[in-house]
Amino acid sequence: MSDLPQTGLYRLAETIAARRGADPETSWTARLLSRGPEKCAEKFGEEAIEAIIEAVKGDRERLISEAADTLYHLLVMLAARDVTLIEVEHELDRREGRSGIEEKAARK
Repeated sequence: MSDLPQTGLYRLAETIAARRGADPETSWTARLLSRGPEKCAEKFGEEAIEAIIEAVKGDRERLISEAADTLYHLLVMLAARDVTLIEVEHELDRREGRSGIEEKAARK
């Protein structure tokens, strides 16, 4: 067991990392990762669009399902580029306490 927080997202990120070397014939995660970062990004985009559609339609249960798919595919996309959830969390921590408007202005 790692030193990462044991939330569902961290457990999922650990599972994705563990499946990196698995057989793509038996693991969907391994199959996605074997297709490369571009394919992982494409799949994330597809899932994000599906979540947007369900948000607009107002189907709460479908939105929950699509949001879960989107989070999974975001973590796969990050793993494909060797970016960890903890790194993303550190970036969120860095931004904490700043308004979104201020943060966007600082990027220019």
